[in-house]
Amino acid sequence: METERMRHTITVVGIGPGDPAYLLPQARAAIHDARVLVGGRRALADLAPAEVRTHAIGADVAEVLTFIRDALRDDDVVVMVSGDPGYYSMLDALRRTFPPEQMAVIPGISSLQFAFARLALPWHDARLLSFHGREPRAEELARTADAVLGMLTDGKHNSQTIAKRLLSSGWRADDMMYIATRLSYADENIVRTTLGDAARDEGIGHGVIIVCAVKEDDA
Repeated sequence: METERMRHTITVVGIGPGDPAYLLPQARAAIHDARVLVGGRRALADLAPAEVRTHAIGADVAEVLTFIRDALRDDDVVVMVSGDPGYYSMLDALRRTFPPEQMAVIPGISSLQFAFARLALPWHDARLLSFHGREPRAEELARTADAVLGMLTDGKHNSQTIAKRLLSSGWRADDMMYIATRLSYADENIVRTTLGDAARDEGIGHGVIIVCAVKEDDA
C-alpha cells in the first residue's frame, strides 16, 4: 500500500495573505492543474477550478489527512494553505503523516511578511512568535533596546491581553504596537498605538501584531 501511495504526490501550496492578487504564478498554475484540491472553504470558493474534486479543511485535521491518504491511491493531491506553508500551517501535520519525499512545497507570502511590508519595516532581526492557540516562552517575550516582535494572534490572545503580558514582562508603556487585520483585503486595517494604550483599549485579535521597542532618545 505504501508503494502504491508513493506513486502519487502532495503539492502544498501557500496561497498568501488572502487576496488572490498575491498568489504566486507557480502556485496559481498548480491549483489550475489540480485534479484533487484540498483547502479552506473560502480558498476553494475563490480558487478551485470547475470540475476539480475538492475537500474542505475544517477543525478535524485527522479527517483531512485521512481524505488525502485515500485520494493518493488514485491521484496527486494539491493542498492549499493560507500564508506560507512553512509557518504554523498544515505542513507540519502532513510531514508527520507522509514522507517528505512525497511532497513538493510552493511557498507563499505569509501574513507576517505582508504586515512588515505594509509598515515598510525590515524584519531580519525580528522575533517571530505565535499566540494563535499557543503560549510563547518568557524569554521569547523579553524586551531589549532594539527588540521587534512579530506575532500571530487569535480571539483569546488579542492586542489587549498581549499588551498586558508584554508590560508585565518588562516592556514600556510607550513602546509601539501595530495591529494588522484583514491584510490584503479591501477592508484591511492597521492600528498604530502604544502598549500602554492597547492595554486599556478593547482587544483586537485574529491578525498580526508587531511590537517595537522605543529607544530612549526617541521616547
